[in-house]
Amino acid sequence: MQKIFLLYALLALVQPVHAQVADSTRRHIALQGAVNVRDLGGYPGADGRLVKWGSLYRAADISKLTDGDLRTLDSLHIRCDVDLRGVAESAQAPDKINPGTDYLLCPAGSDSTNKWMRQLVGLQSGGDSMMIAFYANTTYLTARYKPFFDKLLTLPDTSALLFHCTAGKDRTGIGAALVLYALGVPYTVIRADYEATNVYRKDANERMIQSMVKGLHINEQVARDMLSAKGMYLDATFAALRSQYGSIDAYLHDQLGLDDSALSQLRNRFLQ
Repeated sequence: MQKIFLLYALLALVQPVHAQVADSTRRHIALQGAVNVRDLGGYPGADGRLVKWGSLYRAADISKLTDGDLRTLDSLHIRCDVDLRGVAESAQAPDKINPGTDYLLCPAGSDSTNKWMRQLVGLQSGGDSMMIAFYANTTYLTARYKPFFDKLLTLPDTSALLFHCTAGKDRTGIGAALVLYALGVPYTVIRADYEATNVYRKDANERMIQSMVKGLHINEQVARDMLSAKGMYLDATFAALRSQYGSIDAYLHDQLGLDDSALSQLRNRFLQ
């Protein structure tokens, strides 16, 4: 367990990366104390509309934000923080947020995540297979993301929402994928957004890999697999949901509460 907490701490300690992707001038939010902070706006959605800029942000750990970072979040009207980490993670590194920010912790599945990470720590090969198995395990998805979607449906029109985990990759990546799918964004675009973590975390990941290899004695290739955002990982989640529920739409409807009315409400709120 001590190794797991050290691993989370290492993930939270990495400094921001300022790599660029095609539209990152507007999408990437450069902060001093957080990594992989992005606006989800501009993606093509349902009915020829676009995801609104300045409404939804994804990020990694935000426990080390500077005063300047907090002013940036305030200027972006971020009034809701959805924390997808586990109870122990959030207690060890509490979010730094502005006064009056609505905070929601969605910790479901954290014990399962810790068990998976302990298995990865001991692997000498097969990191991809373990990651695919992790992403295909949908046991806790509803308990984790239903409160998140409920919050999206009640977010005031004048507020923006930021959601995050520790690395801003797995729990945040799946959450972003489900939200974007609900908004009608094509899966090719969703997959590209997920994989963009590899760009925004490139330098930070290299430092993290060396720390994992030297400090935790994790196999280097396993560490690289663990920190990568490979499209096939996200594919495994979507394939599992289709297998269990018939379609992603059925999952959103039956498990996350997005009936026709709620789906229309969500799209009207976050599309333009």
